[in-house]
Amino acid sequence: MSYIEFKNVCKKYPGSDKNTVENLNLNIEEKEFIAFVGPSGCGKSTTLRMMAGFEEITGGELYIGGKKMNDVAPRDRGIAMVFQNYALYPHMTVEKNIGYGLKNMKMPADKIKEKVDWAIKLLGLEEYRYRKPKNLSGGQRQRVALGRAIVKNQKVFLMDEPLSNLDAKLRVSMRTEISKLHRQLGATTIYVTHDQVEAMTMADRIVIMKDGVVQQVGRPMELYDHPVNQFVAGFIGSPQMNFFDVTVENGIVKFQDGNTLKLSEGTLKKLGGRQGEMIMGIRGEDLKMDEQNLELRKENKQSAVITDTEVMGNENNLYFEFGGTQAVARVSKYEISQIGDKIEFVFMPSKIHFFDKETGVNYTEAE
Repeated sequence: MSYIEFKNVCKKYPGSDKNTVENLNLNIEEKEFIAFVGPSGCGKSTTLRMMAGFEEITGGELYIGGKKMNDVAPRDRGIAMVFQNYALYPHMTVEKNIGYGLKNMKMPADKIKEKVDWAIKLLGLEEYRYRKPKNLSGGQRQRVALGRAIVKNQKVFLMDEPLSNLDAKLRVSMRTEISKLHRQLGATTIYVTHDQVEAMTMADRIVIMKDGVVQQVGRPMELYDHPVNQFVAGFIGSPQMNFFDVTVENGIVKFQDGNTLKLSEGTLKKLGGRQGEMIMGIRGEDLKMDEQNLELRKENKQSAVITDTEVMGNENNLYFEFGGTQAVARVSKYEISQIGDKIEFVFMPSKIHFFDKETGVNYTEAE
């Protein structure tokens, strides 16, 4: 039995005509770091709140450590939670904020001091010990909120978009801190975020949700390389995967602007004889412009004119019109092109995906 189990869990709010979370089935192993991602309103925070006991489960069952949790009070679930807004007491110092929950648990003063000292040292808050929240930066406040959670020594940590109020540079450093903290504590961590980069860099596995329904669960690169549908393909990865409206007939892809592409035997096998209108997808880094690939796949060589560029430092994003839409190629920092330059490129055959126009199902990943 997995450490945390969702069995057909649903949530329906009064007055709503549909479930906010629909038949969630998910197994989470002990000490895993799981990230829930998806657009606003997809049900990820509601799922977290049901786990914490702040929202009633409308249908289905939730188990933690083999024990059914549906009717267990939040304080008895063995869970610590970190919120987006920190929720620190403004009149208390750092050490009192961290130790307040332990004081409410009637823990002896010497034990509280021991735990607070440990958390303050672990989180690098020694010099801020006697400061109040108004005299702390956003990152320091977030560390205090983490400290308040970890001193309770719970086996499960729930984090609801804890970094969304921080600036970009601080978010990067806090991602590292939270990942390090997870490894040191050995707790099971459930992390909700709308930022797919956070999920990709931190989580052991990612749960992608849309409209209350889990779309795919997997390791970061599994989702990146093998998305089960167009939504997952478009949500994971930056820049977003290129999508083209195409027609496939007799092994030839025809784009809306008249360009064509001959499919490889491997791709045709994945398509399983499917033809007609569909969506073709390919990531920017799988559009190749180097001489070796251009020569190797010259029968499928394409051309376009650069309309915009993004210089990222370690790489460049080149934008151009192709196939009736704007496309992007992700190239190395040494492949420099200017707006107005004509480029030649080829699609990497093994990296092409085809999606159903109506359902979004990825034909090339279907078994």
